[in-house]
Amino acid sequence: MLLLLTALVLALGSCRSSEPAKIGTTAPDFTVSDGQKTVQLSQFRGKPVLLNFWATWCPPCVEEVPSLVALQGQLGDKVTILAVSMDVDEEAYKAFTAKKMPGVLTVRDANHKSSEMYGTFAYPESFLIDKDGKIQRKFIGAVAWTSPEMMEYFKKL
Repeated sequence: MLLLLTALVLALGSCRSSEPAKIGTTAPDFTVSDGQKTVQLSQFRGKPVLLNFWATWCPPCVEEVPSLVALQGQLGDKVTILAVSMDVDEEAYKAFTAKKMPGVLTVRDANHKSSEMYGTFAYPESFLIDKDGKIQRKFIGAVAWTSPEMMEYFKKL
């Protein structure tokens, strides 16, 4: 059933998104400043980036968070995980990230400008960007980031 649902989401995603797939293209650069920190995607060139668009009000996003934290712990500085929150509620974002996302680089984009550049329509949505800034893969929905398949993929980057 989960496989069928995933296939349906992916199929709808290709129809609903007004943006092309972007796989193999240079990742759109953006700068997000949330009052606590400013992050520019291009500052991470030279190593792979897992760009994750998420929100605290999104159940699949919350489900995925422990996996992102574990992935960052396992890969250390070999990969940058950049978790861009779509939360409007600054306090909910701060409380959640302080408690549940240690070691993961997060920034809040309440205006959704960065996710719009990627044609994101569902959360969580993630993009794997290689060290040269090219989008290699796109994921819609929660992912088990530390699964054997994903860990093998990250080793090849």
